Amino acid sequence: MEFQKDNTFVTGRLKSVNYAVKGALKLLTTEHSIMVQFSLGVLVTIAGFYFGISATEWLFQTLAIGFVMSIEGLNTAVEKIADFIHPTYHERIGFIKDIAAGAVFFAALTAIIIGLIIYVPLIF
Repeated sequence: MEFQKDNTFVTGRLKSVNYAVKGALKLLTTEHSIMVQFSLGVLVTIAGFYFGISATEWLFQTLAIGFVMSIEGLNTAVEKIADFIHPTYHERIGFIKDIAAGAVFFAALTAIIIGLIIYVPLIF
């Protein structure tokens, strides 16, 4: 079966969006790390409504949630590719996976700092 690219603008974009939505749903329904990040995103969104955060704070919070979930999704993709290429443990594959996990750590740390800047003054 040969893959045929859809070169028309509208239907090609609709197919791309369809694939993106399918991928997001696969992440949300199969990957525990994304489930945790999504749940935390929902909790801080509820907190944002509860504390009545400003439009600027909403922007930073939304960007932080999207940033962490995006990097987590890329990390998952790297892990899946690495496991497909080399299913058994390999030192170099482990190194690659550690680097991808480190990127998630930086994104999560950034999101935590943003959350602290927004919510600590509101709580205390």
